[in-house]
Amino acid sequence: MAKREHIIVGLDIGTTKTRAIVTEVRGEGEAHVIGVGTSPSRGLRKGMVVNIESTVDSIRQAVEDAEVMSGTQINSVYVGIAGSHIKGLNSEAAVAVKSGEVLRGDIARAVKAARSAALIQPDHRVLHALPRGFILDEQDGIKDPTGMSGSHLRVNVHIITGAVTAIQNLVKSVEKAGLDVIGVILQPLASSEAVLTDDERELGVAMVDMGGGTTDLAIFAEGSVMHTAVIPVGGSHFTNDIAIGLKTPVPDAERIKTKFGCAMASLVKDDEMIDVPSMGGRPPRSISRRVLADVVEPRAEELFDLVAREIKRAGYEGIVAGGVVITGGTSLMQGMPDMAERVLDLPARLGVPSGVGGIHQQVDNPMYATGVGLILHALHHRDDLAMNGRRHRRGLWRAVEGMKGWFREFF
Repeated sequence: MAKREHIIVGLDIGTTKTRAIVTEVRGEGEAHVIGVGTSPSRGLRKGMVVNIESTVDSIRQAVEDAEVMSGTQINSVYVGIAGSHIKGLNSEAAVAVKSGEVLRGDIARAVKAARSAALIQPDHRVLHALPRGFILDEQDGIKDPTGMSGSHLRVNVHIITGAVTAIQNLVKSVEKAGLDVIGVILQPLASSEAVLTDDERELGVAMVDMGGGTTDLAIFAEGSVMHTAVIPVGGSHFTNDIAIGLKTPVPDAERIKTKFGCAMASLVKDDEMIDVPSMGGRPPRSISRRVLADVVEPRAEELFDLVAREIKRAGYEGIVAGGVVITGGTSLMQGMPDMAERVLDLPARLGVPSGVGGIHQQVDNPMYATGVGLILHALHHRDDLAMNGRRHRRGLWRAVEGMKGWFREFF
């Protein structure tokens, strides 16, 4: 199998599916998709590894399929991370500008001071430190103060942390699959790279990434991340509701959800019928699709109600003038944008990943938002990623104390 230079691979290890996307950087830095691999996820619960060996098997299968399609040997990957252990908090700090002109080193010192000032749980480590804005002397509203004159620089930073053990288990799983981890990126940050426009980021937008085990929320305004949160409801909850409500096996409930699910019963015609397998070898039944929608709708309403509560709790109701963008596999269910608009009272659209070339038709689907976003995040911030795209040694998951360099975030 041939090796190629300038390869970037995004590995999205989700609760229900594991996806590997292989891209080749060409021309003026555009990533071209050359291979995609997908496998069922086994060994994760709510975005977190609960069985390493099963997770390793899922990774290997997805990576092998991507290698076959791309004709490329995959050695290293950028990995997405999510789960209920993820926490977000804001912090700020000020430093003196020694030369009278703000240098990159001054910005780095300010961000480091803000990280140090943050009240981070003892069992957590920083994944990202995202500057939200700078104040230079008395001038605020500054996005990048590099080269400006001043004596005191203050920064407001959104800090995202993850549980040490969850990070360890994720990285260990990837390494046991024979891969090096170049960087670990929060999944909603990655997805936002693929589905949000610059105008939305500037005006204010809530991105809702609907995964299998959890739903990730990221709020942007003035071009920066303002807030992140994890909602403990995902696609698997819809599947379980259908299995219980229609008394059908879980695998059949998943198929029915994917093919016939609708988040708003009012969108379904009364005469639409679907076949539903029964339990215990009994013959299948024919039921109205409206019955299925009556099962799904309450869960969809609950999910967006939780999103609305989180936006209100965080105090960002007034800044999401750009509306809401929903993405992820669960967002594909009919009526999801309509339900989002009804509950959140905001304009909503489906977020389809863009920004890559090549066989992009293979990934033009919300379920690939995180995978494509990992590629774009790595491409846009490649110089700042830990170890500059190189692994110095294996077994990095053990060196959690050294993660401040590994998970450095970018300005």
